[in-house]
Amino acid sequence: MSRSVLVARLLELEAAGALTTAHVRAGAQVGGVNVRTVWRWLDAARTEGRMEPRPRARLELSDQMWEVLAQAGGNVAALHRHLKAAGGEVPSLASLHRVVRRDLQAGRVLPDRAVARREREEQQTRQALADLALAGPSEAGAAKTSTPPPPCLVPEATGSLPVGENCALAGVALPAGGQLVRTSSVRAVAEAVGQAMATQGAVCVFGNPGRGKTAAVRMAFSEVPPGWKVTWVPVPVRPSVAGMRRALFDALALAGRFPHTSALADAAVTEALGEARVLVVDEAQRLPVPCLEYLQSLWDHPGTRITLVLCGAGSERSLARLPQLASRVVAWQEVPRLTGAEVATVVTGFHPLWRTVPAPDLTWIDRSCAHGTFRTWAALTAHLQNALLTTAGASIDRALLRRLFQRVAPPL
Repeated sequence: MSRSVLVARLLELEAAGALTTAHVRAGAQVGGVNVRTVWRWLDAARTEGRMEPRPRARLELSDQMWEVLAQAGGNVAALHRHLKAAGGEVPSLASLHRVVRRDLQAGRVLPDRAVARREREEQQTRQALADLALAGPSEAGAAKTSTPPPPCLVPEATGSLPVGENCALAGVALPAGGQLVRTSSVRAVAEAVGQAMATQGAVCVFGNPGRGKTAAVRMAFSEVPPGWKVTWVPVPVRPSVAGMRRALFDALALAGRFPHTSALADAAVTEALGEARVLVVDEAQRLPVPCLEYLQSLWDHPGTRITLVLCGAGSERSLARLPQLASRVVAWQEVPRLTGAEVATVVTGFHPLWRTVPAPDLTWIDRSCAHGTFRTWAALTAHLQNALLTTAGASIDRALLRRLFQRVAPPL
């Protein structure tokens, strides 16, 4: 007897006022289940109107998983290892085998290893022809020079940056009351970005962590020339070409669902990049060579009008691994640490707390702790705010600052 028939009969007895525990025990014996299971079935029928088992969630493989499987030559164990390395909830190996077998029987086509290798070699050949300017040089040249050069993005003198339509402060953490300050480095970054936009080239913004690279790039785009759009592309964890393709699709806010094949996704991304656009890739030092090659292929496409801004501590070393893309960089802009001469001007413009501190003490703080690193100054500001609010009678003196230095400086 099926579950639905058994539950329906028991409900009829219950409606007639004749249901007893003997009926439930007999139903459990007929159904081959525990008595408590039959009571649960009855409760689900009363409260949810459900007489059948709750359907299980169907396990599906994403297009990215199928691409990994194709690159592995159909090796399901290799896909399982890839998913475990990526982290998160991973189905069992047996479940993956079952899903792959089910979808293949349903008509899904998985290219064999030889086909996948041949496609990669053909893609490399097309890329080599593009590098040699043999694949349609006249069309590519026309596409790259059709956009009028934008005005140079040279920012004003020192001042704070308000939040604008381009989310100039998004992704930049500041303590309460803090303001971004246009330093000499910010002006240099803005000039480098403007030169790259004028030639639709690439710019690399690099420097040690904490020196304000991201803030400088966002301030450079506080005022974008008419006809240009700026898109920030997040770098996925453990980036792959499939992950970068999805990150670009999402960052461009393209309509519809993500395409089920890489060819369709690339076509949608390429079409969106047909208008003048700046792609800003922060944390670019995490990109492996295949991801950099993917960005270069988009830049080389004759139908795109892209300016690439690659930003991150060590991004210049990552680009050195791909000379084809490094040769397209029109400006290598380092963001150095604050010099001793500009520390007082910058930090007093950054936060009003420092305006009460004499300039010699600011120089002492920088030499003793901050060492020209803007992120350290921001952390020190937050700790100083908290100390002044929570400690009765606290004042900004060297004794207090020495205690805060221990919180900001990493242990040796």
